[in-house]
Amino acid sequence: MITHIRGKLVEKNPTDVVIDCNGVGYTLNISLHTYSQIPNEEAIKLYTYLQVKEDSHTLYGFSTLAEREIFKLLISVSGVGASIARTMLSSLTPVQVREGIATSNVVLIQSIKGIGAKTAQRVILDLKDKILKVYDIDENSAAKSNTVKDEALSALEVLGFVRKQAERVVDKVIALQPEANVETIIKQALKNL
Repeated sequence: MITHIRGKLVEKNPTDVVIDCNGVGYTLNISLHTYSQIPNEEAIKLYTYLQVKEDSHTLYGFSTLAEREIFKLLISVSGVGASIARTMLSSLTPVQVREGIATSNVVLIQSIKGIGAKTAQRVILDLKDKILKVYDIDENSAAKSNTVKDEALSALEVLGFVRKQAERVVDKVIALQPEANVETIIKQALKNL
């Protein structure tokens, strides 16, 4: 299986990208979430999933490992194909999808085009236990996220804020900006404390 592709971004569309890797152009189907995460730079790296069918080989691209893992879990559910999984990850962020499944939020899952009540319930029933394991896979790495969060919380404590209150605000900042560095998190947290 092709696990990632690193190369030159040739074409970027909301539904797909073309990456030139050593003279070979690869078309990767992407979600709107991945589209919004792809920088407008020449050199990029996307994590991939290769779907092999009788009549086609389709390559899907993801900006994070967590998004790819959620995609793989979604297509493992009976009645959810790659196009519905991609629609889910286009309508909601990977964090919203996994939280919706983990909290059994049928209304949220059912709000996605192409998913009815039965399919939403099946997704939650089949994936609730599995999705909790994906919580450990952060957008880049769990260790980096925890370190950044801990550093931000320590700095806010030194500034005189109560840890519990600061932690709630920092969690909100990280949820909105998962790629934020310590300095950005602290600045945003100070605005909300």
